[in-house]
Amino acid sequence: MPIIVWINQFIQGLTMEFGNLILKMTQSIVQKDGAGASECFAKDGVYHDVFYGSFSKPNIPKMVEDYFHRDASDFIWDIFDPISTGNIGYARYVFSYDSKLSDCEGKRAVFEGIARCELRDGLLLSYHEVADAFTGLSQLGFSGARLKKIAEKQSSSLLARDESLKHLKGT
Repeated sequence: MPIIVWINQFIQGLTMEFGNLILKMTQSIVQKDGAGASECFAKDGVYHDVFYGSFSKPNIPKMVEDYFHRDASDFIWDIFDPISTGNIGYARYVFSYDSKLSDCEGKRAVFEGIARCELRDGLLLSYHEVADAFTGLSQLGFSGARLKKIAEKQSSSLLARDESLKHLKGT
C-alpha cells in the first residue's frame, strides 16, 4: 500500500473516532446526560463554554444539568465536518434551543460555531468554543447593553491569552 494511501486512511480513522466522540458529548448534553458528556473527557479534561465559563470533568454534569437545562430546553446540536490529527480536533456546529430565561422565555435561538478540541488517549483534554453568539442572542431579544457586556467578557478572555500578546503590541 502506498504511504499516501495509508496516511489518508489513518487520518480518516482519527477523524471518525473524533467525530464519534464529539457527537457523543454533544448528544449527551442535549439529552441532559451530564455523566455521559463527562465520560468523553480525560481525567483532567475541561469544557470551556462560551457563556458559562470553564468546567473540569467532575463538574461537567453540574454544567449540563444546572446551567444548560436550567436556562433552555428543546436543544438541537448538529456537528459538521469533524477532523482530527489525533491530538487536535475541529468541528463545525449549529446549535439551537428554546430559552427559559424570564425576559425571553419560549424564544428560539440558533447559533453556529467551531469546536476546537485538544485530545489525549482518545478523550477530550479540552473543548473550546468559537461561537457567533450574537446572532442567537439577538434572536432572543437581548438589549444592546446586555450584548455589550457579553462582548466585553469575550474580548477580555481573548486578550488574556498568551497567543494574543503580540497582537496587542502590534508586532
